[in-house]
Amino acid sequence: MAKTSPKVVARKKRIERIRTRVFGTSEKPRMRVFRSNRHIYAQIIDDTRHATLVTMSTKDKEFAAAEVKGKIAQAKQVGMLIAQRAKNAGITQVIFDRGGNLYHGRVKALSDGAREGGLNF
Repeated sequence: MAKTSPKVVARKKRIERIRTRVFGTSEKPRMRVFRSNRHIYAQIIDDTRHATLVTMSTKDKEFAAAEVKGKIAQAKQVGMLIAQRAKNAGITQVIFDRGGNLYHGRVKALSDGAREGGLNF
């Protein structure tokens, strides 16, 4: 049997705890954040239809990583771009799902960028 890191197990528990309370609808979809060591990803999900409505990440073609230095600044830029894409799709209100991460650093920068871009949560 493979060993699992206590950090991974704790994060999985946090994700399960968060998902019992956070549910996205068609009127107010869920904005989910995933943070890896190098990149940050955000997607807006309608849980009633089980569909992803909008996505954005630092790996996206529209994102210009060369222009923005630093991971926190890149996360803020991703937040602004996902807010712009959401507005184009007719989404103004979302529920924020931090994905088991602590609300600071890159996750906070992404949410601040999304708020500056016009999303309400």
